[in-house]
Amino acid sequence: MLKNDLRIKYKELRDTISPQKRLHLSLTIANKLLELPVWHSEYYHIFLPIVNKKEVDTSFILSILQGKDKNILLPKVDGKNTLKHFLLTDNTKLAANKWGIPEPIDGIEIDVTKIEVVFVPLLAFDKKGNRVGYGKGFYDTFLSSCKESVLKIGLSFFEAEDNIKDIIPEDISLDYCVTPDKTYSFTRPNS
Repeated sequence: MLKNDLRIKYKELRDTISPQKRLHLSLTIANKLLELPVWHSEYYHIFLPIVNKKEVDTSFILSILQGKDKNILLPKVDGKNTLKHFLLTDNTKLAANKWGIPEPIDGIEIDVTKIEVVFVPLLAFDKKGNRVGYGKGFYDTFLSSCKESVLKIGLSFFEAEDNIKDIIPEDISLDYCVTPDKTYSFTRPNS
């Protein structure tokens, strides 16, 4: 399928999930993440869900990271297609931006080169690790500026599509994607 068709399909599918079921599925995804070999790192980048987009609730993953005493970085939109990354602390104040994304108002900015693991939002993904987001390019731009070894973990309520047909060279693929029923691992080039 094409990206735009997948965006329509998965937005509609998300709308069919009740708030209670979404919480249950989000907790299941968080628990499945514990099985991945990614917990030795120090700097983890995580998105906060857009409530009206019915994204995976990452609060359970935040609790895991805090329990493991990890450095947690939150994104903040900065200009066209770029993100800044702020350390989550007890003093971090959040506000929704114009797209409804909760983000830090300010704080301690961390350089992108320190990030070791990124939990990536998405609408859909395929069996090769390609992902479809909302089409603004924020995460592809951000991930292309990370060090090559950064682990990219998608979070999805739904299983993989066979193939996303209109992938372009600027699209950054995932290393893993975790769903409530399955964990997908994708082969990394040169690894």
